[in-house]
Amino acid sequence: MSNTSNLRVAVIGGGPGGYAAAFLAADLGMKVTLIDPEANPGGVCLYRGCIPSKALLHVAKLLEEAEQAKNWGIEFGEPKIDLNKLRGWKESIVKKLTGGLGQLSKQRAVQFVQGKAAFVNSTTLKITKTAAGGEENLTFDRIIIATGSRPTVVPSLKLDSPRLMDSTGALDLPDIPKTLLVIGGGYIGLELGSVYATLGAKVTCVEMMPGLLPGADRDLVLPLHKRLEKLFSAILLNTTVKSLKDEKTGIRVTLEGPAVKEKEQVQMFDRVLMSVGRRPNSEIPGLDQTKVKVNQKGFIEINEQRQTADPTIYAIGDVAGEPMLAHKAMHEGRTAVEAIAGHKVAFEPNAIPAVVFTDPEIAWAGLTETQAKEQGREITVAKFPWAASGRAITLDRPEGLTKLLIDPKTERVLGVGIVGAGAGELIAEGVLAIEMCALAADVGMTIHPHPTLSETMMESAEIFYGQATDIYRPKR
Repeated sequence: MSNTSNLRVAVIGGGPGGYAAAFLAADLGMKVTLIDPEANPGGVCLYRGCIPSKALLHVAKLLEEAEQAKNWGIEFGEPKIDLNKLRGWKESIVKKLTGGLGQLSKQRAVQFVQGKAAFVNSTTLKITKTAAGGEENLTFDRIIIATGSRPTVVPSLKLDSPRLMDSTGALDLPDIPKTLLVIGGGYIGLELGSVYATLGAKVTCVEMMPGLLPGADRDLVLPLHKRLEKLFSAILLNTTVKSLKDEKTGIRVTLEGPAVKEKEQVQMFDRVLMSVGRRPNSEIPGLDQTKVKVNQKGFIEINEQRQTADPTIYAIGDVAGEPMLAHKAMHEGRTAVEAIAGHKVAFEPNAIPAVVFTDPEIAWAGLTETQAKEQGREITVAKFPWAASGRAITLDRPEGLTKLLIDPKTERVLGVGIVGAGAGELIAEGVLAIEMCALAADVGMTIHPHPTLSETMMESAEIFYGQATDIYRPKR
């Protein structure tokens, strides 16, 4: 192991990738400066993304279960929603977690600077301190860019109106509108649309592609689509928004698509949520004074060690390429720091899990059926329907599905997909199976606790061999 005690490392951006990199660098003895505009580390994920959205989704789930309880002979009174208290609870979670990260920074002797950074050259940053005031030029041995991403805005639909929200504005819960249009059927739109619909808004979702969650497996999306059809007022596929106009009573929206009836082409909405993706924050002042290269999509180009074309500069997380996921950024941050420390390391995961925290949740890892078809790869798909799961039945959630994608020759598990309650928690076993090159037999012979949803992984593997206890498959 090389001596890292004299290495001065700067991390630009205090999100999950940034603080994970900064903390590991400090643990390895480096002198670390972490720069971020917020008062504490956390980034978009903690302040305006993953964490606050999951807090609100938990509330939505509670409301849905209270309604569903009528099927079980239990009735509650009409829920009373105190928006101020709900906002306060959400903010208290953010404050607790970001404050905790601030404490961890101090315990590790990471110099946290509230401010913004610009490049002077490959090793020098001009730091503008937003809290303390003033500017300072600091020189480092290595610099890690972890500036994240921001919501994409469609130029033709740009509108200077508080009624038009992005994900940040929607998480502020300004009110519960009577009607809400969600532009985009991706995970952010569906998660936030679900929250507002459960809180009482009539939600219409517009997606230009022929299906919700375009990148996800259709088997997994179907149960979610069916549930959202009941929760949302309308789901319009193959549909585009042609124009938005701010008026006194709301936003006038013009829609176009085969699913839109003539009388519904122009509609009024109290609020509109634009969630059509995110774009990398690679427009860092002075970056052109370095050798760093940015591709046409705005992502910083990196190698397997997360090193840019400039040998002193590394890039991780959303700014360095898809998938734009916090957990991917954290592992990239650790890879970059270990590379800086001189360790033999590369970011080469066999599987990066993706989770959509709707109800039901959708999660997948590794190879998907779509990718297998595109690659012309031979696979065997083993599916276990949750209608045959004792635990799913006790939860009154039989709509789920667990599926394994298996190499028919080697019997290796290549991909895992799950839709159903708690899918985001269950997918980790699938990731481990793929990373460890497990065979379907390894998963099938692993004793799972009963009755649990995790058993569906085991029974999917058993289906591959035609031996699932809870599913009868006649012999051919």
